[in-house]
Amino acid sequence: MNYKVLGTSDLKISSIAMGTMTWGQQNTLEEAFQQMDFAYDKGINIFDSAELYPVPPTAETQGETSRILGQWVKDRKIRDKVIIADKIVGRSGMKWFRKDGVETRLNQSQIEFALDRTLKNLQMDYVDLYQLHWPDRPINTFTGLEYEHTETTDIIPIRETLSVLDKLIKKGKIRYIGLSNETAWGTSQFLKIASENNLSKIVSIQNPYNLLNRSFEVGLSEISIREQVGLLAYSPLASGILSGKYFDGKMPKGSRMELFGHRYPRYKTMHAESAAKKYHEVAKKYGLNPCQMAIKFCEIQKFTSAVIIGATTMEQLKVNIDSISLNLTEEVIKDINHVQLIYSNPCP
Repeated sequence: MNYKVLGTSDLKISSIAMGTMTWGQQNTLEEAFQQMDFAYDKGINIFDSAELYPVPPTAETQGETSRILGQWVKDRKIRDKVIIADKIVGRSGMKWFRKDGVETRLNQSQIEFALDRTLKNLQMDYVDLYQLHWPDRPINTFTGLEYEHTETTDIIPIRETLSVLDKLIKKGKIRYIGLSNETAWGTSQFLKIASENNLSKIVSIQNPYNLLNRSFEVGLSEISIREQVGLLAYSPLASGILSGKYFDGKMPKGSRMELFGHRYPRYKTMHAESAAKKYHEVAKKYGLNPCQMAIKFCEIQKFTSAVIIGATTMEQLKVNIDSISLNLTEEVIKDINHVQLIYSNPCP
């Protein structure tokens, strides 16, 4: 396994991180334990969860992923050997998710409530990395690159959010903080406001990054490198599109797209499959597994601290983790970049 220091923190994390959002929904506790045991034995030491998980979120299953993760850590007695990354839901419109029928927001009362609930589910006193799942301000979060401005004063100020998180760090409930699904402007504001007010600095950003969506390279990559804000790259296989299992109308039974495809419009664009097939041609040309090639490409970027992989089967998990031993030659990268020129970010 390869390891990298996360941003300006003292966290030395495996460059492959274990994603958890299927546990408690598509995967049982026993299956999740099997996945975690295997991943841990392979050297993975960072596990990424969220109060929203499992996905899709429901009132009946909310927090189940955290409960499964926490029980595994407790049973194995390895809290000091693993890094737990968690996320608090941002502004969502959901009024059933927390308490008192109020919308999820990033203010003091809701952050404290969300963290305490998560710690209870995890059976832990602290999380190593606490991330804002998406911004409080109204922006286009999960589809497209376009910024559509909404003029409103109903925004929790970044300084307020940072101040609450800073206090929780001082209380020992959080070690470090990070962002997720954030823009270049938002990231720069968190850095600026923290510096101006002597508040805790963000050390990471968890955004989508894969061969069908390299938009992180525009703007955010420079911030990431210069400011030492490590990328935790999620969806390295573009929700399975890059695996090829959905090619030509195939819809494997029990797959995420078959079960919840309506929730993933990002990877159903006009040129998604055409681009993915081109990447498969590159992999075949060099005798590579296309999934491993896609994950390795994300891992080797200068701005990437870890690639978050997820799996519903042990076979998928083993293939994805084995990407760590792959070597992408200059010729492979050149061909990958050539496909990107033809199909530039078809799934932003």
